[in-house]
Amino acid sequence: MIEVRDLWKSFGPQPVLLGTCLRIEKGEAVVIIGRSGGGKSVLLKHLIALLQPDRGQVLVDGQDLCRLDERQLLQVRRKFGMLFQMAALFDSLTVYENVSFVLQRERRHTEAQMRKLVAEALEMVELRGIEEKKPAELSGGMRKRVGLARAIIYRPEILLYDEPTTGLDPVAGARIDQLIHRVWEQLHVTSIAVTHDMASARRISKRILMLHEGGIYADGPSADILSSTDPVVHNFVNGIVPADSQSFA
Repeated sequence: MIEVRDLWKSFGPQPVLLGTCLRIEKGEAVVIIGRSGGGKSVLLKHLIALLQPDRGQVLVDGQDLCRLDERQLLQVRRKFGMLFQMAALFDSLTVYENVSFVLQRERRHTEAQMRKLVAEALEMVELRGIEEKKPAELSGGMRKRVGLARAIIYRPEILLYDEPTTGLDPVAGARIDQLIHRVWEQLHVTSIAVTHDMASARRISKRILMLHEGGIYADGPSADILSSTDPVVHNFVNGIVPADSQSFA
């Protein structure tokens, strides 16, 4: 469903992605792990062409995103829903207005239809009846769940999660992970998350990719990656600082 071929990206003199390659099949639940600042979110943003590579290709269902015009990109992006790191809700809008934002811009639904779709999305993330609240009235975990409701409102084929448990306590983080897993099971979506939270990676993935030094260093079933004896993978997964820290820089 998604293929990244020889992807390179730098910001000024700072290289981030150095020939990254990966394939993700339809219906997979994939987590991309790696150090903070290592390019996980940069890679995720290339998957929906929010960033353009210096060179390389990103293909979604065989379409090279770098060769599409803006109208064509909008059609491809319609396949995606995304939960941003800090939920990215509009503070001045109600929960209903936030969740229905895309539907209102498309103008394909009546108000009654949108109300029904928003209620269904909020129920799926266990937030029934909060449509008229503002983001400031919600806890961090609730804001994340509203962000997830907005991501699934039009039933996308692919869901992207950028550090979904960042800023949450362990209980709220586990709740978000449960909902991510539920959405994957019930909506039969392709799920792709980036995180450095190993507890979260364990709960929401079937396959893990490790991004290290600009490329995919390890790729395999979650249990294999989390129990790997490879020094780089083992040290990261278990939070171990190697004696020669430069070897892990």
